[in-house]
Amino acid sequence: MPHDTSFIRVKAMLVIPHPSIPAHLVSAHAPTLENPRGFHRLIGGSVEFGETHREAIIREVREELGARITDLTYRDTVENFFRYDGERGHEIIALYSGGLDPTPGEDGGSLTESDGSVVPVAWRPIDAATDAVPLYPAAAERLIRSVLTRTAR
Repeated sequence: MPHDTSFIRVKAMLVIPHPSIPAHLVSAHAPTLENPRGFHRLIGGSVEFGETHREAIIREVREELGARITDLTYRDTVENFFRYDGERGHEIIALYSGGLDPTPGEDGGSLTESDGSVVPVAWRPIDAATDAVPLYPAAAERLIRSVLTRTAR
C-alpha cells in the first residue's frame, strides 16, 4: 500500500516490555526495497487532528490490539527519517512505555491496522542488534534498552 510521504507525520509509539524475559513487543512487517527481510516497528501509530499523543497511543493500542495500557509513562520524543519502498519519510514520535491488559501470549499474535490489514506481532529480544531485521524508529533503541533493563530488575 503506497503512503503519502510529502509531510511530517506525528506518531505515538509504545515500548511494551515482556513480563518475564528481556524482550519487547513489535509489529513484524513484510519486506520492502530497503529491508528485503522485513522490519520491526514499535506498536502505535499516527496522532489524529485534535488528539494528544497520549490519547493517540491509548486509541491505537485499543484499536489494533484490543488491549488497555497499564502504567503508561511518557519517555521521550524522537525524530525518524526513513525510506519506504524508495519514498522518503519523516516522523516525529512521542515514545511511551507501559504494559498491556491482556498481555499477548508468547507467540505475540497479530494486530489489525486501520485499513483492515492484519500484521503479526512478536516479542523482540533486547539483544536483537545482531538480528538482520531492523527496528524502527531506530532512534528509540537506547530508550528500549533502558526500559527493558529497568523492568528486568
